[in-house]
Amino acid sequence: MEDFRRAYLRLCKEAGLEPQESVLVQLQAVTGGTRLDLSGQSLTVESCAVLGRTLQKDTLFTELVLQDCMLSEEGAKLFLNGLCSNTTVRALDLKGNNLRGAGAEALGKLLVRNKTLRRLVLEWNALGMWEEGFSIFCEGLASNSCLTQLDLRNNQINHQGAAELALALKRNSVLEELDLRWNNIGLLGGRSLLDALQQNRTVLQVEMAGNNIPSDILRAIEQSMEHNADRQSALRESRSRTQVLSKEIQNLKVEKGRQFVSLMETIDKQREEMGRSSRLQMTEAALALSEQKVNNLGDLLTRLKLEKTELMDRQSRELKKLQEESVLREGKLLRETNSLSEKNHQLKNKVQELQVVYSYQDQIFELKQELTNSTGELKLRLAQAEGTTILHAQTQHLCNLRLNEVDQVNRHLEESERALQDRILKLEGQRIQLEEELSRVKAAMVTERAQAEEELGKVRTQVRLEEQQHLSSMEEKLRSARQSRDEAQSHCAQQKQTITELHARVGQQSIEMDALRRRIDELQQDLAGKEQEKMAEVTRVRVELQEQIGHLQAERTAQSGLKEKIAALEREMKALGASHREALLDKESEISSLLERLRMKEGEIQRMREDEAQRASFLQNAILTYVQGSPLGHYSPKK
Repeated sequence: MEDFRRAYLRLCKEAGLEPQESVLVQLQAVTGGTRLDLSGQSLTVESCAVLGRTLQKDTLFTELVLQDCMLSEEGAKLFLNGLCSNTTVRALDLKGNNLRGAGAEALGKLLVRNKTLRRLVLEWNALGMWEEGFSIFCEGLASNSCLTQLDLRNNQINHQGAAELALALKRNSVLEELDLRWNNIGLLGGRSLLDALQQNRTVLQVEMAGNNIPSDILRAIEQSMEHNADRQSALRESRSRTQVLSKEIQNLKVEKGRQFVSLMETIDKQREEMGRSSRLQMTEAALALSEQKVNNLGDLLTRLKLEKTELMDRQSRELKKLQEESVLREGKLLRETNSLSEKNHQLKNKVQELQVVYSYQDQIFELKQELTNSTGELKLRLAQAEGTTILHAQTQHLCNLRLNEVDQVNRHLEESERALQDRILKLEGQRIQLEEELSRVKAAMVTERAQAEEELGKVRTQVRLEEQQHLSSMEEKLRSARQSRDEAQSHCAQQKQTITELHARVGQQSIEMDALRRRIDELQQDLAGKEQEKMAEVTRVRVELQEQIGHLQAERTAQSGLKEKIAALEREMKALGASHREALLDKESEISSLLERLRMKEGEIQRMREDEAQRASFLQNAILTYVQGSPLGHYSPKK
């Protein structure tokens, strides 16, 4: 106790805090006990942090009581984090501390990490107010493996919180007592808890009063608790019976050992050779049977090794086949991309020809502009010539010459315009042909893309079918391996049964030896009357008995050798079982690697499809930009 107090003061000094006086008083009041009671003490956040750090390595207290301590969310979190690594506290009472979301999360972490807490009292808190925090608490309860008593009275748990708690109870296998009185569980929550408690096998007591749950659901919960109690009592009875039976079996083993020792002592006096020959025959038969079983197990092991090598060869062939198919698909995709690039180059050349035609049309328009300008100038000069009278003849002559020139130019321009119009019509026809060819190319690309997608789908389905067939074959081999393991176990059981039969025969022989002992006693009484007459015979019998003793000792050594052989066979069976397990693990790892490779192949196919779609979209966008950016797309000639 003094060590805990000194540790508390040292941690307060290291943190630069003043020790809380009420905590020191309670620590001084505890003398020689394992229960720390801080009920009613208003603990600050700093005190909670220091207490949590002190309790991390504490080995004294087994029960902590912090009722009505007005713990804040941060203080409760720091205190419970310290308790996560404690290994001595068995009971924790946090009644009346108004714990909510952060407190519920800290309690969930405590239930996950602490391995010694048996009893937890959380009465008069508000754990069910925040669904996220209460769900974390329920997850911690589901993974806990030591808590047996949980008190959640007056925690504002609604039907959703009851559903989370029901999921936790389905996974928990150690909780025995649960108190949920005076919450807001209702009909839906009661049904969820009933479903969970019907699947749980360890909860023996549940208190559900004050939750607005119908009486039929409460009765069903009580019936499930009664079933669990009956089951637990049956388990306890079976355990007690098994203990009693184990003790009896142990006593029987001791007694049988004693009987076996007495049998070995009486064997020294046995004179019947028939019994000895029968025992030798039985041991030889058992040895032959064990050797035959060892040979069968060796054959089974060789068959398994051959199947394993065949499976590895088949997998290597399948992997090579998949690699060749992937290489062929990549070559086909490269050829398709090359053909698309050639078509793209042809389209670019045709677009350049259209641009040349559009440049000719611009030249025609400029010539028309020059013609209109020249006719305007001539008209202006004619108007000036009419105003003048001195140079009338000269201007008239010049006008005639100019008009002739203009007529010639007009005729030349009309001819060139007709030629250009003919060429424009031809080029427009070529443009229409190019557009039709472009549409045909697009349609061909769409069909090729659909064909490629169909081929990819076929390849994918074929790969999936092959993988399913491979998995089915692997499962069949696993079943065969399990059958062989079961056969080996049955062989072991048969060997154990033969051993028990040998023990029974030994018991029968002990009974026969007792009868022989009685017979020997009678013979000894007869011999006592004829001792003087049968002295020579007695000496002869002694010599025979000594010879029989030597034979029986040899038999004893042979039996010890048989026991060693049986032990060696059992060790070989264990080694075979371990090798079977390793083979099963190797095959499971191979299946997982094949599935991973299949996922990688699917990812590569998906990336190839995305690249193809992206290239097609780039080609379409380039064609659209060429068409929209050309002069024909935004120009119309003036009238």
